[in-house]
Amino acid sequence: MAHTKVLLREDVDDLGARGEIVRVRAGYARNYLLPRNLAVEASTGNVKGIEAERAALLKKEAKERSTAEAQSQQMSSLVLEFKRKSGEQGALYGSVTSMDVAEALKEKGYEIDRHRIHLREPLKRLGEYSVPVRLHREVTIDLQVKVQPEGEVIVGHLSPEEEANLAKASETEETESSE
Repeated sequence: MAHTKVLLREDVDDLGARGEIVRVRAGYARNYLLPRNLAVEASTGNVKGIEAERAALLKKEAKERSTAEAQSQQMSSLVLEFKRKSGEQGALYGSVTSMDVAEALKEKGYEIDRHRIHLREPLKRLGEYSVPVRLHREVTIDLQVKVQPEGEVIVGHLSPEEEANLAKASETEETESSE
């Protein structure tokens, strides 16, 4: 098998970190790493060019890590709730995927790529789950996800504000029906 050495421009999972020289199969480099600008061929000129950029890369890496740590502190108390149709045994008719989690995070103001959300498999049952989200190579948080049945009110799962709103709505319905 033909192998080649490439210089990584970005972190690649299960391969290496930015700035490393790694040995990969020629087809993987030619068809995946090089077209996506994740790596360049490890020629002496490219190695010298990356060494010159290394100081800037280290500053960028430190800034990205501090941003990820700040974002993880903001997201630590975040709980995502999904309402889905389900059967009597708690099995969902659909599922909750990493794309659903990414969209819910986007609605809350967090721009996270769905590939950074590490669900082993889609959530297919009602319940509470802990979903790992990788904000940075060294910063991972566990995001709380609740999957609840659609159209039902579960006692004990409402916030005090939601319970007050529900009580007001039922009082309003009672007064309107008595008139």
